[in-house]
Amino acid sequence: MAFSTLASFVSVLAALQVANGALIRRVTCAGGQVTANAACCALFPVIDDIQTNLFDGGECGEEVHESLRLTFHDAIGISPAIANRGQFGGGGADGSIALFEDVETNFHANNGVDEIINEQRPFVQRSNMTTADFIQLAGAIGVSNCPGAPRLNVFIGRIDATQPAPDLTVPEPFDTVDSILQRFSDAGGFTPAEVVALLGSHTIAAADHVDPSIPGTPFDSTPELFDTQFFIETQLRGTLFPGTGATRARSSPRSRARCVSSPTLSSRATLALLASGSPSSTTRPSSSLRSRPRSPR
Repeated sequence: MAFSTLASFVSVLAALQVANGALIRRVTCAGGQVTANAACCALFPVIDDIQTNLFDGGECGEEVHESLRLTFHDAIGISPAIANRGQFGGGGADGSIALFEDVETNFHANNGVDEIINEQRPFVQRSNMTTADFIQLAGAIGVSNCPGAPRLNVFIGRIDATQPAPDLTVPEPFDTVDSILQRFSDAGGFTPAEVVALLGSHTIAAADHVDPSIPGTPFDSTPELFDTQFFIETQLRGTLFPGTGATRARSSPRSRARCVSSPTLSSRATLALLASGSPSSTTRPSSSLRSRPRSPR
């Protein structure tokens, strides 16, 4: 998932360009890396640390999946509708989910994110970055490890939160399609097509806490690949409840997790635009994930 100040996700260090598209003069960092902006040199050691010690040498594993989830759960914590009622509506991708872990991890929708927050904490402390920036950088770098994944831009310069985001800003698996679309529209003006594109992140996800009897259950048959199988398989007719049936949605095959809203969202007409008539293609859905970056607050 990506977002209103949800501005982030993958391909860190993309070359900066002047208005006419020509590359600016490149810089060689102390470690020998070449980049377009000297300010990026400080990020190379951080990325090396993340890849080597958090992502086990650059794998697309559990820590990557959880880091991606954390980017979304932090970033979606913003609501102009709540702010218009005179209450604090959240700051979006401001690191509040980690900085106020004792508050936000108690929100039902954030069940389980404390694990990756605790894993990332020592990396944040030695990175000399804001928590807000680190969460988004780690998610971006992690996704780039997954075959077929897009390489999206990472924007640096967020200010850390001074208070927690409000509850009920993170959509739940059992929410209706209309309420999910409304939440995304409120958070950043996301269109239904963009929401469907963001659902594609579930292609490398697994459900650990929706049904504790089947932890680590993937949402499609290729969880090691960033592809369109999630969209295809959620449209198959479900015949059995996986685990204890806590997901409230029949799945096919039994070993896959499925949310109540997923089949409806996946079958929306916008999916035809994203898949471009080629179920095996990852190009269009991947591109859609980075099509409308939001600027950091």
